[in-house]
Amino acid sequence: MSDLIKSVEAPANENIPELFPGDAVSVHVKIREGNRERIQEFKGTILYVRNSGNNASFTVRRIASNGIGVERTFLTRSPRIDKVVVERHTKVRKARLYFLRSRTGKSARLKQKFS
Repeated sequence: MSDLIKSVEAPANENIPELFPGDAVSVHVKIREGNRERIQEFKGTILYVRNSGNNASFTVRRIASNGIGVERTFLTRSPRIDKVVVERHTKVRKARLYFLRSRTGKSARLKQKFS
């Protein structure tokens, strides 16, 4: 039975490093507009990582114009993701950072991890 499951699973994307909640990342996504394809960058903080095989995903939150928060969920095994660049690791004590949704300004900052 496990051979059947492995044959259906999508291959892992090598351009995605190990991600942790609180990391500041830059996700480069391939966007298709008509017959052209371009790469769009989405910078933000990882709220949570869901590691469950083929359905593995991570959610990134950024603050857009006028202080409006935008969240986007990416599939880890998606071929649409060109690359993910981890800009900094932060020290967090929770696996799900939902509390950042209600915070703005200085209270929304996370301490950088130096290791």
